[in-house]
Amino acid sequence: MTVFTKVVLYTGADGRAQFRDEAVELLGGTPTSQLSTLEPSGGYQLRHSPVGFQSNFHCTTDPQWVVILGGQMEIGLQGGVSRIFKAGEHFYSADVLPAGASFDPNVHGHWSRQVGSEPLVTMFVRG
Repeated sequence: MTVFTKVVLYTGADGRAQFRDEAVELLGGTPTSQLSTLEPSGGYQLRHSPVGFQSNFHCTTDPQWVVILGGQMEIGLQGGVSRIFKAGEHFYSADVLPAGASFDPNVHGHWSRQVGSEPLVTMFVRG
């Protein structure tokens, strides 16, 4: 059995964004083309961010896969933790605002920015 690593950006019990890795088993297909189960999706969007792009802290409104098609994207969390994702890498963004909470940029969410000399090109696939 082959396993695919799903990097998940999620909201912890304390309301803060965190990263975790999850294993997705590839049980379908053939030995030369292994597949996961088919998951539903709600459409996709493409985004181009120029060199120098950086967002403020924000939460994900709808859980979605983020696939880096070109350039590099850094995701930063409260407390200074960050990860850089390069072209061909991906993560599942599910750090939604906790139910009943009002957004506080000192507690909730993440920021993102373009890294390096190439523009950032991403595809968002709604979960």
